[in-house]
Amino acid sequence: MTLDAVGIEVMGHAFASVAEEMGLVLIHSAVSPNIRERRDCSAALFDAAGEMIAQAAHIPVHLGAMYESVAAVRALAPAPLPGDLF
Repeated sequence: MTLDAVGIEVMGHAFASVAEEMGLVLIHSAVSPNIRERRDCSAALFDAAGEMIAQAAHIPVHLGAMYESVAAVRALAPAPLPGDLF
């Protein structure tokens, strides 16, 4: 699939919206007051290679640790099959 500049921008905003929604679901379902009241959390989408695709704007300081967390999961988890999400 080939995307032009407009298509790339549309897809980028779509992925960012997914990350924002992930963060909002976490905030609204959290028991911890740190997450629920202070929004002390972050959410991001990563591709199969562990590269960040999009991030939510809640507290981006956590994103520095996300790369290492994703790398650890990828190292310990079995190889993902087509359609797997985790």
